[in-house]
Amino acid sequence: MHPLSPALHGAKSLVVVIAGLSWSTLSRVGFGWFAALVTVFALAATVLAVVSWWNTGYHLVGRELRVHEGLIWRRTRAIPLERLQAVEVVRPLLAQLTGLAELRLEVVGGGKTEAPLAYLSVAEATALRQRLLAVAGHAHEAAPPAAGEPPAPAPAERRLHTVRNADLLVSQLLTPQAFLLPFGVAFVVAQFLSEGSWSFIAVASTLTAMAGVLLQPVRRVLDDWSFRLDRDADTLRVRNGLLETRVQTVPLHRVQTVGAAWPLLWRMKGWLRLRLEVAGYSAAEPDDRNRPDRLLPVGDAHTGELIVAEVLPGVRLDALPTTPPPPRARWLRPLTRTAIGAGLDGQVFVARSGLLTRRMTLVPYARIQSVRVTQGPVQRWLRLATVHADTAGGSGAAAADRDLAEAWDLAAELTARAEAARRADRTRRR
Repeated sequence: MHPLSPALHGAKSLVVVIAGLSWSTLSRVGFGWFAALVTVFALAATVLAVVSWWNTGYHLVGRELRVHEGLIWRRTRAIPLERLQAVEVVRPLLAQLTGLAELRLEVVGGGKTEAPLAYLSVAEATALRQRLLAVAGHAHEAAPPAAGEPPAPAPAERRLHTVRNADLLVSQLLTPQAFLLPFGVAFVVAQFLSEGSWSFIAVASTLTAMAGVLLQPVRRVLDDWSFRLDRDADTLRVRNGLLETRVQTVPLHRVQTVGAAWPLLWRMKGWLRLRLEVAGYSAAEPDDRNRPDRLLPVGDAHTGELIVAEVLPGVRLDALPTTPPPPRARWLRPLTRTAIGAGLDGQVFVARSGLLTRRMTLVPYARIQSVRVTQGPVQRWLRLATVHADTAGGSGAAAADRDLAEAWDLAAELTARAEAARRADRTRRR
């Protein structure tokens, strides 16, 4: 790793130490002893970081990435690169200030990010990412030039879309949290004026509650700031972030589903949001910031059409056929029966849902791993069933509350189309 890695790890440990000691410790022992405790813990954390850095390294052997770490208990992790899903270059704030980056790998079946290599120089992290993708067979490899001919230039990235930061800010203002915040402030002010005074605990708890309400929109703005989507051969490259910048590389053939959402307050501007599901981590990562699922944080219908066509060629987002469940399904869904639906397009299985926030999920037939038909007690009484199209990503899509005969026909058709699509995909790859 880079020689500055211990300093960055030590700085993070110092923040944790200060937070752990808390202000109550300062009031009990005084500033001098508090500073001494912080210094001792910081030196210990730095020594441990240096020892860890000295005994940590990586080695690319054939089609495996091996990560070695540990002093007393040595551990070597071998990551088969054929299981590689995506590689991202992440630059937290301290890494940006020092010109470093962190490399994170996502693999099939991983419960979390594998082998985070922290920290490398930006140039080394970028070069290693390209090398790993090339070894894994994800990078575009041009044919060797003929004798006497100059080598062909590497294919340049093609810009697909850049999200305006102004649109990103407005989109987060058009969320329930931001929309209801003025009413919450008015309620707090009215209570304060009626009671005449407030205790410190009441004021602190109110401010904490307001900060919690605003945390999600603010985090989304910070995470999606300067969002840019590029295409490089058969991969998507996503760049985003303000305090922590990310460069995520997702091979297109690893995309399991594409999801579109139209929040209620966004519809007056004609905006939508697009998400990806990539095998291995949409369901496994507890922190959604670590999931490479961003395809379009906010954009108009035309932009959404263009991006969906890049990811799923031949699919038109505004022309996907869906039909609602039969009328008797209103006993299960009295308000949302007409809002849900499902259908079969030439390339994808489509499922829509949602009343206030409309959602649509697109599953390419070649990505369907299994098809299930399920019935609950009330569904059996109403002769209804739900058809699930499962993917390697874990969620897939479902046609809810279909007529029982239609459900079995749909399941058989999905199975046949999935098998045909997988055979065609294997033939194309040979």
